[in-house]
Amino acid sequence: MSRTRWRFGLAATAFLVAAGLVPAPAHAEDATDYAITVDPTAKGAKIDDTMYGVFFEDINRAADGGLYAELVQNRSFEYSTDDNASYTPLTSWSVDGTGRVVNDDGRLNARNRNYLSLGVGSAVTNAGYNTGVPVEEGKTYDFSVWARAEGGTTLTVSLQDAAGSLATARRVAVTKSGWAKYRATLTATRTSSAGRLTVASSGATALDMVSLFPRDTYKHQANGLRKDLAEKIAALHPGFVRFPGGCLVNTGSMEDYSEASGWQRKRSYQWKDTVGPVEERATNSNFWGYNQSYGLGYYEYFRFSEDIGAMPLPVVPALVTGCGQNKAVDDEALLERHIQDTLDLIEFANGPATSTWGKVRARMGHPKPFHLTHLEVGNEENLPEAFFARFTRFRAAIEAKYPDITLISNSGPDDAGSTFDTAWKLNRDAHVDMVDEHYYNSTQWFLQNNDRYDSYDRQGPKVFLGEYASWGNAFKNGLAEAAFMTGLERNADVVKLASYAPLFANEDYVQWQPDLVWFNNHASWNSANYEVQKLFMTNVGDRVVPSTATGTPSLTGPIKGAVGLSTWATTAAYDDVQVTDADGDSLLSDDFSGDASRWTHTGGGSWSVQDGQYVQSDVAAENTMVSAGDPDWHDYDLKVKATKKSGKEGFLVAFGVKDTGTYYWWNLGGWNNTQSAVEQAVDGGKSTLISKPGTIETGRTYDIEVKVRGRQVTLYLDGQEWGSFTDDKPAEPFRQVVTRDKKTGDLIVKVVNAQSVPARTAIDLGGAKVASRARVTTLTADPDAVNSQTETPVAPVRSTFDGVASEFSYTFPANSITFLRIRQK
Repeated sequence: MSRTRWRFGLAATAFLVAAGLVPAPAHAEDATDYAITVDPTAKGAKIDDTMYGVFFEDINRAADGGLYAELVQNRSFEYSTDDNASYTPLTSWSVDGTGRVVNDDGRLNARNRNYLSLGVGSAVTNAGYNTGVPVEEGKTYDFSVWARAEGGTTLTVSLQDAAGSLATARRVAVTKSGWAKYRATLTATRTSSAGRLTVASSGATALDMVSLFPRDTYKHQANGLRKDLAEKIAALHPGFVRFPGGCLVNTGSMEDYSEASGWQRKRSYQWKDTVGPVEERATNSNFWGYNQSYGLGYYEYFRFSEDIGAMPLPVVPALVTGCGQNKAVDDEALLERHIQDTLDLIEFANGPATSTWGKVRARMGHPKPFHLTHLEVGNEENLPEAFFARFTRFRAAIEAKYPDITLISNSGPDDAGSTFDTAWKLNRDAHVDMVDEHYYNSTQWFLQNNDRYDSYDRQGPKVFLGEYASWGNAFKNGLAEAAFMTGLERNADVVKLASYAPLFANEDYVQWQPDLVWFNNHASWNSANYEVQKLFMTNVGDRVVPSTATGTPSLTGPIKGAVGLSTWATTAAYDDVQVTDADGDSLLSDDFSGDASRWTHTGGGSWSVQDGQYVQSDVAAENTMVSAGDPDWHDYDLKVKATKKSGKEGFLVAFGVKDTGTYYWWNLGGWNNTQSAVEQAVDGGKSTLISKPGTIETGRTYDIEVKVRGRQVTLYLDGQEWGSFTDDKPAEPFRQVVTRDKKTGDLIVKVVNAQSVPARTAIDLGGAKVASRARVTTLTADPDAVNSQTETPVAPVRSTFDGVASEFSYTFPANSITFLRIRQK
């Protein structure tokens, strides 16, 4: 019998209409009909236990002030303007009396350069992170400090907030003239998130490593992790933990932290800086604009991975910087040192306790190996040839000594383009084990690209999708990511590992969003994206069961929208804007000989007409969009003259402008004037459609032309065709995959309905004998719903469904992700 009847109404096409992919229909229906057909006798791809994992990078204060449970900020007085222009060695501290930070031979050790000299009868107070030092009534907190005092002195340690004392003060006798560690225990008498830790001294004292840890860390470990954040990761049951970066790995100097390097403070993340006693670990500037204490280091990453049953997956620098720095380090001795450091890392993780680096691990408390199996060299390098030449050196050395290690390369920072293509060719030709892909794109891109890995070479390198997310933490972002993840699972023979990124964000120190888990100094909450990841990560299955589903009919509406001009950290002048329709009739002509009244300013910056040109003069402003015309324009030619006056980048010429968040623009001289691309924005989230290397010269006038015909766009620069693309791929809102859980015998039917009407679905299990009752987990919410500290509109709902048979019907709610666990008999 027929089980498919299409009803594609206005509400159902919310994502697509916003993008201009399809015209709004004359009326809306109340549901859309689909069919899913499963073949339980066919054998799909095996899904590894490590399929889904997490990626931890110290961004958004994810480590200090986050997962690392230390409550004192700047505990060793090492903050510097190298970390942040606003920092001093006393950032987060206040001194009552006399006190100064000293850098001399009286320091605690060579790597811990600074210490505090506190005068007689003086005190120093720490403000912690966010609103202060958080304490909970009845809980115990462990204080420690390294101190020295000639003739001895007494320290008084106290906790208080604006309302008064938070714990009984403790006295600590400093009895040695040399450095020694002293401890005290405080028990909170009431709860506060705005505490302050004060250390007062009766005599002249030198202090360093002033520390306060909650006793109740994750698994009650010393130098431990913040319990609620660690538990959120553990609840995902991740198959792996990728660490420590990210841009932390492939930016900054590749030198070490030593006298020979001048105690270089802006370095790449190097693992040997982060092991051993915490007071002897290096400090470093964090790429994201703050300090890294390295209290959370490689040993802690390995230990945490083991604690949650995840595979450790460290990333080491390849001596080619990325993340906008884009420089290959040409120093043979330095390269050899980093290669040896990587071999030593493997020994630290896997070597016997009698080996040189295994002995370091054992002294830290873990005599047994950590069983490292995978290791990544490099991260998002934009210079593929230079990167791969160095990767090859690492690979040869590692394979010679540790042939069982799976070595991971990468394909640059984007999902497509010349860097991506070159990197993939190098990796493919060299038969690399695995390639790490990274991309952050719009919801529409994720809905359009479910089939991304269907055509990948099954005999080529495997894929590690090490970083991905759609631009936002609303439920619509989770829906789009879930739709994409069904394609990852269907291609589990190619995509062996996948991790959303970033993992954490402290709400008061945000450099990047979206993020999986949000927190402050006393609370944490799951994003909508987290709930999606958790649903997939805890219901993976062992093998894909082949299945098919009906989809959306072809979408043929033309690209529609007004035109726009913009800049990004650049001043520029525009002139002679001409827009004509396909017949050559004028839609807009503006030579700015008068005013700019036809243009609407929706972005930042400062626009004015100067000498017959339209000029944006704020060199610091980003996305300064002005637009003109009709949002229903289609099939037109846009011509404009553009001149860069100053700044970091080039021009942004927009077309198909529907509103402030939905448009296309030709980004000429973007990414610090290193490449040009066409980007599409949908609801504020951008994705790249076509890109090429290129720069824009200051003072030169360029002739820019954009020709829009239907859904095809052709672009011309100074009369020469620069490139073209056709944006006609449907943003399919209905996606599914079926897997089998060998342990339980369940078929797991996973369905994403990313549209605003229910999906009435006929499900054919191909004659499988099944129990009549299914266990159901559903995520559904308003597409714009966002979880917060006080409200969690996106949360799983569990239920049962008693209508299961070899053939049955199920209506998947609007804007929903539904997992049906069906027991096979």
